[in-house]
Amino acid sequence: MSEPATILVVDDEPYMIRLLQHHIERAGHRMIKAVNGREALDRIRTQQPRLVLMDVMMPEINGLEVLAQIRREEATKHLPVIIMTANAQRFTREEAEAAGVTAFLTKPFSPTQLMAEVNRQLGPAAKG
Repeated sequence: MSEPATILVVDDEPYMIRLLQHHIERAGHRMIKAVNGREALDRIRTQQPRLVLMDVMMPEINGLEVLAQIRREEATKHLPVIIMTANAQRFTREEAEAAGVTAFLTKPFSPTQLMAEVNRQLGPAAKG
């Protein structure tokens, strides 16, 4: 039997956090949240998630800066990070790829797209 994964969701929109939590927990995983980049880095260091789903546009530290810090640290440099983005956001795919993004989800995305990417990143041990 597969093990549930701890997944960190980083977004400053409460609705988006609730929506992601619903689908992640329904698939049998545990979700932890952060509402800004500083909280995200703290949660990664203290709770060691297996996957990060992160918005780009956030207060304090944006998603690309958090991603760069994740990649600089030995303990987290291989942590899968999915960037959630809207088409209108002012950053390029090339910047995210240069920072070491694992995958992208373009908002709005369906629950099926979300869980397909989550399961792809978690690999064969993923639940659901």
